[in-house]
Amino acid sequence: MEIEIRADAGFAVPALYDYCEAEGIIYTVGLITNPRLERLAEDLLDEAKEDHQTEGEKVRLFSAGLYAAASWERERRVVYKAEAMEKGTNTRFVVSTRTEEPKELYEWYVGRAQSENHIKDFKLALKADRLSCHRFIANQFRLLLHAAAYWLLDTLRRRLVASGARRMQLDTLRLSLIKVGGRVRELLTKVRLHLASGHPGQRPWHALSLAFGNAYE
Repeated sequence: MEIEIRADAGFAVPALYDYCEAEGIIYTVGLITNPRLERLAEDLLDEAKEDHQTEGEKVRLFSAGLYAAASWERERRVVYKAEAMEKGTNTRFVVSTRTEEPKELYEWYVGRAQSENHIKDFKLALKADRLSCHRFIANQFRLLLHAAAYWLLDTLRRRLVASGARRMQLDTLRLSLIKVGGRVRELLTKVRLHLASGHPGQRPWHALSLAFGNAYE
């Protein structure tokens, strides 16, 4: 299996880069801005500011260069963004062994925010970090159950989004669809769910019923 690391500046340590390079692991890691990095992006930032003054709109430019921190044994490729807007300027830097063009690589890197949303859903909405058993195997099984619950709820969310509903965090979905009062009747060939006529989650339940090809009454 090919492993690739995409991480924020909290993981920006030489030991990680050295290990990944020795093991053939591709990585892209954010860097904390410092005066040397700012000098690297100085010309690009000046260009962004000139374009912003001319066009009057936010300008984002991307480039790459070689950089070596004092704790690094050698130079590495750093991709950076220079942004100029009404609120001021902004620069961001990442070190990476990927070979894409700077803009493509940087925009791929910032996509990690969606992964953080998945982790947030897993920990907060499903309480996946409640691993208080004394035995490892018991905690492992509890984590497996949380993962199964995540998969089930995320499947419902994807079906709702496909039907035109807005995307919800899993805790909102759980409160709207699952944690409600109702009556469940298990019949020989089907399961019937009876909800109050004024139940606020009727519309998403209706959308799910249609999405899964079932009749809704």
